[in-house]
Amino acid sequence: MTKADLIEEVSRVVEMTRKESEVIVEAIFDSIVKSLRTGDKIEIRGFGSFRTRQRQPRVGRNPKTGTRVEVPAKKIPYFKPSKELKDVVNNSDHDATPAPEPTPITPTPVIPEN
Repeated sequence: MTKADLIEEVSRVVEMTRKESEVIVEAIFDSIVKSLRTGDKIEIRGFGSFRTRQRQPRVGRNPKTGTRVEVPAKKIPYFKPSKELKDVVNNSDHDATPAPEPTPITPTPVIPEN
């Protein structure tokens, strides 16, 4: 699902214009980004939590030349899904269409030539 698909889905479900739905989706994303930039943790019950993790500085290698490169410390966003979300994803048998049964392959008998 893309951001445009999400906007369309919100527009359809809440019966708003696409432009109004876009404002809502953008506001949610902006709020999450702003909170992560200030170091806050975002917890959405039943969905998961967003937070940042600190990566230590390290020495990497340029894959093209093989030379050593200093990689600075940085913060990375991290998402941890809730138990409820994991359960819904793993138990979504009722939403998925069943795979067709494989056709059994019967070997053709080999008749020796006389």
